[in-house]
Amino acid sequence: MPLAPSLGPLLQAAHAGPDPGGINRRTLFIGLLALGIGVAAAFVAQGLLALIGLITHLSFQGRIGWTLADPAHNALGAWVIAVPVIGALIIGVMARYGSPAIRGHGIPEAMEQILTNRSRIPLRVLFLKPLSAAISIGTGGPFGAEGPIIATGGALGSVVGQWVHITPDERKTLLAAGAAAGMSAVFGTPLAAVMLALELLLFEFRPASLLPVLAACATAAGVRTLFVGFVPFFPMPALAWPHGPALLACIPLGAVVGLVAVLVTRAVYAVEDAFDHLPMHWMWWPALGAVAVGLIGWWQPRTLGVGYDNITDALSGGLSGGLIGPALWLLGISKLVSWTLALGSGTSGGTLAPLMTVGACLGAALGHATALIFPQLGLSPNLAALVGMAAIFAGASRALFMSVVFALETTWQLPGLLPLLIGCGTAFLVSSLLMRQTIMTEKIIRRGVQVPDTYQADPLAQARVRDYASRAPVVLQATQQVGEVRAWLDTDAPGSRHLGYPVLGAGGALLGVLTRKDVFKAEVDPSQVMGSLVRQPAVIVREDASLAEAMRKLAVHDIGRLPVTAQDGSGRLVGMLTRSDILAVWREHLLDQHQRGR
Repeated sequence: MPLAPSLGPLLQAAHAGPDPGGINRRTLFIGLLALGIGVAAAFVAQGLLALIGLITHLSFQGRIGWTLADPAHNALGAWVIAVPVIGALIIGVMARYGSPAIRGHGIPEAMEQILTNRSRIPLRVLFLKPLSAAISIGTGGPFGAEGPIIATGGALGSVVGQWVHITPDERKTLLAAGAAAGMSAVFGTPLAAVMLALELLLFEFRPASLLPVLAACATAAGVRTLFVGFVPFFPMPALAWPHGPALLACIPLGAVVGLVAVLVTRAVYAVEDAFDHLPMHWMWWPALGAVAVGLIGWWQPRTLGVGYDNITDALSGGLSGGLIGPALWLLGISKLVSWTLALGSGTSGGTLAPLMTVGACLGAALGHATALIFPQLGLSPNLAALVGMAAIFAGASRALFMSVVFALETTWQLPGLLPLLIGCGTAFLVSSLLMRQTIMTEKIIRRGVQVPDTYQADPLAQARVRDYASRAPVVLQATQQVGEVRAWLDTDAPGSRHLGYPVLGAGGALLGVLTRKDVFKAEVDPSQVMGSLVRQPAVIVREDASLAEAMRKLAVHDIGRLPVTAQDGSGRLVGMLTRSDILAVWREHLLDQHQRGR
């Protein structure tokens, strides 16, 4: 008998059922919403980029302009140090009196809302996050625009999901669709954006979630072409198809970059921990970090702002100074220090562009050194820079496939596919062995949020009821008196200690299921027959059904056991399935993972 109100009517109203991948009429509705979010995210992205350009022009050139400008081209001299500090002071005030959620780079905060708050992001974040990011980046913050746009797109999807009458699971899909559409709208990388959602936001691989995200990303990328046309985001010289030695060289390259990714992640959180111990309110931390940003920017102006041109130059060789590329080392290290101090201070910014700047510079520098020492390998600095750019993000975030596809979509360099797979896979392996968490999950793990890190087939979906149900179940007859059954239950006779029993009527027909609690209720007359206690038909499962379907029925109806009927559809009782029987599947699954044998 149910222990709580059934969820059956609710799930029927939501059209829930055993559809493949969860696809049903609701999927079409959510997909249409995602299309609209994709269009909106594309325009939001262009607006944010224009706002960043305006603030950059005003802060460093003293004029009005709407395109992304390079803060390095300024005539402020030492006064340039004050510009990031002023921007950070404004952000501190916005975070304290507006919303603390604008701090950080956005993706961990979106992950936390998905995992703990049913994907609900407050409306004010939709406006404060892009504004704070524009101020941060426009005043010289060493961040890319993609992180804030991803966070803003996610907030847009969440807000739409709160305005429309949908489920939390559908709201999660819209949040992921908005976030991924934001990335697609900036870089024109719809497939990489879909992979970002799958690897960092959805925590599942299900068509009902995947299709709306794909729709939003493709739409955002399509709208983007109306503004910029069809051009690679990071143009670079055409790569030659690599041969065996160059492919093998990508293994140690990926290992070195993966090690750097681990060190960078630990450095970011070490800086964050250091700020936590400062004897001042956190609203002042961004200004303190901005002092370092300004000083480094005065010394190395190219560290200021988004720095997309730095990545392009590293990929094309435009930064190489000498055989070992000292300009690459200098820019990469100074950008890393500036970004680490700024992000650790809790200001508003992103991670992707700064990480990829460091990775591209590191890869190009190592490529120049390899070409000098081992020219026979044929590893070009351009290819090494491409691998380094993607591998550092794969190692730091563990978004492996997103990193590979992103590098391909932003450069249009298909010959880089195998080197990217090798380098990013190696960096991923090194990172996984040396670091338990990632740059995306460490922050929320510290807050007690458990983040899923694996995707695997549900063992319950592969197991059948007939293989785990108890055969020859102990049954009660409808004509038995309650007193007789009570007396039997008080003995230690075989089967008398079960918690629930199927009740059979004339001809062995299944009438329902009664629990010990039903039988021992004080208001029940001992002279009553068992059939009179049955109030509703039994929830049954056929023996050829999957255990996933059985588990769903147990959860929906809040019951602890299911009568198992024959697969011929006759309704004949052939067994009973309990929650303990289902746990046996998980035990076997764990043994398969950990028990060694031949």
